[in-house]
Amino acid sequence: MINLKRFLKYRDNALEFKEIKENGSVGIPCIVINKGEKIIFDYNLLDINSLNESD
Repeated sequence: MINLKRFLKYRDNALEFKEIKENGSVGIPCIVINKGEKIIFDYNLLDINSLNESD
């Protein structure tokens, strides 16, 4: 339960979640890259090729 509370606190203050909240969704991301640098909510929009690790 503590992790859910932490997530909701983060979500309520992050601009990336604005549209998600307006739609009445919780907004659990499909993937989060580099501590929030990029947040992808819909796995259909996930571009695997763009996730290559840098050398």
